[in-house]
Amino acid sequence: MKPVLFALAASLALAGCATVSDAPVADHPEARSFDASRDASADVDAALGRAMSSGKHVLLIMGANWCHDSRALAGWLETPRFQQLVEAEYELVFVNVGMPQTGDGHNLDIAQRLGLEELPGTPNLLVLTPFGTLLNADTATSWRNAASRSEDEIYDELVRLAS
Repeated sequence: MKPVLFALAASLALAGCATVSDAPVADHPEARSFDASRDASADVDAALGRAMSSGKHVLLIMGANWCHDSRALAGWLETPRFQQLVEAEYELVFVNVGMPQTGDGHNLDIAQRLGLEELPGTPNLLVLTPFGTLLNADTATSWRNAASRSEDEIYDELVRLAS
């Protein structure tokens, strides 16, 4: 009986995540960073173009507006401390990837173009050269716990990746 109840509870939880609406944006303003209506490929290409001109790296956040870890990371990046770092070192772009872990992924071709065959969850933090070379392939998909990371841990990692 317990396995059946567990399976039912898990199904209901996943169903709740699968019905993405505008509610995450209304309840969490930082979710607006992951705008599903944007042309993500064009946004990435524009960021690479800006990076080519500025000599900065591209900070590509592939997340989702329903994901609390994606929203937490976007929220940190909106604070003055992080904005100053991003402005000095990165061209920032957000890409909405939907729910790749359930088969309802969006813009996954961008990840594949950059050398990541799959995104096991959200968010993913990719640091690129102006030529589109992924610099942190070993850690890019390890950000699914962004909400539980400390401000200093995230900041220090972004400083390390910028050098």
